[in-house]
This record gives sequence, C-alpha cells and structure tokens, in this order.
Amino acid sequence: MAGAIDLSALKQRPPSAQPGAAAGAAAGPPVGVAVTEANFEAEVLVRSNEMPVVVLLWSPRSDGSVELGEILSALAAEDLDKPGRAWTLATVNVDTSARVAQVFGVQAVPTVVALAGGQPLSNFEGMQPPEQLRKWVDSLLNATAGKLGAGGPEGDEPEEVDPAVAAARDLLDAGELEAARDAYQAILDADPANAEAKGAVRQIGFLIRATGQSPDAVAVADADPTDIEAAFAAADVQILNQDVTPAFNRLIALVKRTAGDERTAVRTRVIELFDIFDPADPDIVAARRNLANALY
Repeated sequence: MAGAIDLSALKQRPPSAQPGAAAGAAAGPPVGVAVTEANFEAEVLVRSNEMPVVVLLWSPRSDGSVELGEILSALAAEDLDKPGRAWTLATVNVDTSARVAQVFGVQAVPTVVALAGGQPLSNFEGMQPPEQLRKWVDSLLNATAGKLGAGGPEGDEPEEVDPAVAAARDLLDAGELEAARDAYQAILDADPANAEAKGAVRQIGFLIRATGQSPDAVAVADADPTDIEAAFAAADVQILNQDVTPAFNRLIALVKRTAGDERTAVRTRVIELFDIFDPADPDIVAARRNLANALY
C-alpha cells in the first residue's frame, strides 16, 4: 500500500475514550463486524493473525458504500464454513468512527482495506463489479493460504524450511542478488512448481535489471517517446521508485503506438512486470484493464 498506515495508533485505547456508534445511527451493511475504536484491536488486528480481515470503510450517506457492503457480505456468506476460505468482513462507519478512518487515511468512501498478520496487504477505493471483487477476495485468500492461524498443536510447530530455500533466503537477505537469483533458479529447475522460487526469480531479476538502469532513464524516455528500450528502462526506474501507475501508463501508451513485433515486445514486458506484483493490487487491476483496452 502506498503511504504509511500506523495501525498501532488504535491499540489499547480505554473504552471510555471511544466515541462508539451514536444512538439511532443508521445500520451498517447487513453482514460484518461493526468496528469502532473500542473493538478495533480485537476484531481487526488480532483477528487478522488468524484469517484475512477485509475492512470496509463506509458511510450510510453513500449509496455506493451500502451497495459494496452488500456485495462483500454476500461473498463472505458464500465462503462461510468452506475449508480454506476463512476470512471476515469488518465494517467501519466513518461518520461515527472518524479516528479509525483517519488512521486508514481514508479520502473517499467506500474504501476497502485487506489486512493479514496485523498489516495492510491491499486496498482500493470506490465500487467494483461483483466478479472483480470475487477475484480480489480469491487472490487475497491464495496469498495468505497456510500463513495464518490461531496456533494450537499444529500452529506452534516451527516451519520446516528446505535447506536450499534457507540458503537462497540468506543470500537475498545479504543483498547478494545475483547469487540469490541463481540459488532460487536451481530450486526452480528441480521443482518447477515451487511458488517461492518462481516469484523470487522474477522479482530478483527485476531488481537486478532496474538497479542497473541510469538514474536519467525517465528523462531520456520522455525526450523520445518512440524509443522502446528507453521506455523499458524508464518503467523499471519508476516501478523501483514505487511510481507504479505512471510506469504502466508509459508502456501501455507505447502499446497503442506500436504494431507487429514491437507491439508484441512491449506487451510481453508489461505482462512480465505484472507478475512481480500481487494480482489483487488495485494499480495492477487497473493496468490490466487498460492493457486490454489498448489491445482490443
């Protein structure tokens, strides 16, 4: 998520200091835990250690908020009691819990933030089609599968890590990017289904390439928008600097201006860059839609 969100600001505040919901306030979406400062830590931070928590920041004054709440509630009901589909919907009325909204940095309603392990993973603003929301929830569940749990006999056991994976992680932690990439590639060659190795090879490969680009890459590309290699270098630098949307806008604009092999090369680079991100990232969802519009 772009920007800092200090969720600790709402931890352990005394109940007497909480505004709560005013008497007679409008009801929230039909399903979901209504969250205020009083129960934020228990219902959001603590619970997100057990399962993903999808927080809907809404207002009864916004019809779009209510509609989005109904769709998310229906998705939560669909997944209820299904093995491996555990997640919870929490709702925050920004009119009565302004401090919670402030901590999340809400600028518009509705806003949705997904948390796991006490940390925000993904967020978006505004209404989304039901089918897109279904994909977003599925991506969230896939990303957190096997990584959360309330503990117990199985949850207390330490993770068994393959020695080769542990060695690759150590190289990455030490900043030895090329050695780490080679180590992960060896793991991937032996086990093509290894998800960690597959993702690491892509991301480390990008880091090696992006950190080797000229700091002036963006200016060079801006000077000649038809230069494909310059655009590739500029997009790498922009993504490295977390300017994700401008980077994809640059390349997608190039897709529109090119044809034949050049267009194929640009489209391939865009898709490769998609793979280094969480598919549920709103910037990536938007970029995929823009690429599809540019191609078709």
